[in-house]
Amino acid sequence: MPVINFTYNNINQLLGRSIDHEELIELLPMIGSDIEDYDDEKLKVEFFPNRPDHFSVEGIARTLKGFLDIELGIPRYDLSPSHTSITVDPQLAQIRPYTACAIVENIRLDDEKLVQLMEFQEDLHWVLGRDRKKIAIGIHNLDVLTPPFYYKAANPLETSFIPLETEEEMNLEEILKEHKKGVKYAHILDRFDKYPLIVDDEDNVLSMPPIINGELTKLTKETKNVLVDVTGTDEKAVNHTLNIITTSFAEAGARIKTMDIIYVDKNIQAPDLTPKERILKVKNAQKMIGIDSTTSQMVEMIRRVRLDAEVINEEEIKVSIPPYRIDILHEVDIIENVAIGYDFRKIKAYLPDVMMLASEDPGKIFENNLREIMIGLGFNEVMSLMLTSEEQHYRKMNLNTDDRVVVAQPISQDRTMIRKSLINGLMEFLEDNKHEELPQKIFEVGEVVYLDQTAETNTRGVRKMAALITHSTANFTEIKSITASLMSNLGLEMNIKSIEHPSFIKGRCAKLKTIKENDTSSVVEGFFGELNPMVISNFELEYPVVAFELEFNMN
Repeated sequence: MPVINFTYNNINQLLGRSIDHEELIELLPMIGSDIEDYDDEKLKVEFFPNRPDHFSVEGIARTLKGFLDIELGIPRYDLSPSHTSITVDPQLAQIRPYTACAIVENIRLDDEKLVQLMEFQEDLHWVLGRDRKKIAIGIHNLDVLTPPFYYKAANPLETSFIPLETEEEMNLEEILKEHKKGVKYAHILDRFDKYPLIVDDEDNVLSMPPIINGELTKLTKETKNVLVDVTGTDEKAVNHTLNIITTSFAEAGARIKTMDIIYVDKNIQAPDLTPKERILKVKNAQKMIGIDSTTSQMVEMIRRVRLDAEVINEEEIKVSIPPYRIDILHEVDIIENVAIGYDFRKIKAYLPDVMMLASEDPGKIFENNLREIMIGLGFNEVMSLMLTSEEQHYRKMNLNTDDRVVVAQPISQDRTMIRKSLINGLMEFLEDNKHEELPQKIFEVGEVVYLDQTAETNTRGVRKMAALITHSTANFTEIKSITASLMSNLGLEMNIKSIEHPSFIKGRCAKLKTIKENDTSSVVEGFFGELNPMVISNFELEYPVVAFELEFNMN
């Protein structure tokens, strides 16, 4: 998760008053942070990805002002037009089609702030940008540039500039092959024959999104005015990111000026800092939080977390949400903020006045039977995280990507989606334990999630079991025997046929389906076989691996 470093002096300057160190340390967890470390001068705090507006010390101070009753309600930022524009090349439609830009004047930078700004930028790149795939940010010294600006598709061999932290010109293709940032992010652009470029009216290069900025516009302690550009593949994410960055600058006393974004079919002015509005039902908040606060008291709680609130009647409150609060999507998110404004420390715990008789879930009984059988067959159970990554789930397993449930604001690069299979998690386990003695026989019983448009949540959870065996002579016959033993112990008879599966060796993978006699509601489906050597190599394993994965419908 993003870690933000700042000093007590940073906070005090932004608050306009001094806050006791112990009070600050006690207050920060109430706004969703986890304090990793602190001393007499500085703090290191961690925030969940759902609050990217807290990835800067300015954003943290803005929220603290509400808790300390320094400022309540939505912050208001004065916008004025810059009378300049950026024109978007239609050739970027299939490459990186969207941009949002703004001018920020009267910024104040020192060595500490430059480091904080770079960390802020990289945290946003990861959380909102999916490591620059979805959005990328550039912050440029405006005073060395000549407006207007152009966002264009450039020929990689015909355009050159000096990339950041270098001294020699390189063309765009050379940057992807030789510059350390180019090598790292080349995969985002390598399927295109033209690359994005932002230039000014004199063809000075600002940046090559999402790879690298130009050395010409590098920020220094003398920089006073900047141009902020955000480019990407998701227009909403691009605009949200610009709102977060520009309002963070404004909290430090800078002035925001809008720019015109000129597309072929539309003109847009950015940033758009218009608040969103939602309706909060008072009874819903009272019930979910367990408080009996009045409508007017809830208004004060809402204003304390830097939202605005207006009483419609005794049952409803109209809530205004600032443009940098991209985490508020539903009424329940507002209720969470009411609880924060109320102060979690004041919410009392109590036991419900309900008596009931409990019994074990039949599904859990069945799963426990599976575990006993597998342990009897010599396997060890492991438990892996439901969150994985496209790299582990698809590329390493030699699978094509398909529809999946993705994490909107992942906490790390290897936890970006919810798994649809258990095998890759078991392969990760083998990779981490390849130094252990062979044979290794492991299994897992767990849930996977599929997209399902017919479900209320658009998702469907499915319980599965998978098992892996690895040793020098592991083969198809062994895993078939294990699978057959499991089915036999369940009182089921296997029906199998040969299939081709990209993760398995051709000709050494079988599909199975079985229905319990006289019970068509009890179905087991799945597959088993020898994993492809390419998959084994992708997980840096040295010996053959055999596996099965089964899905149970035992109603």
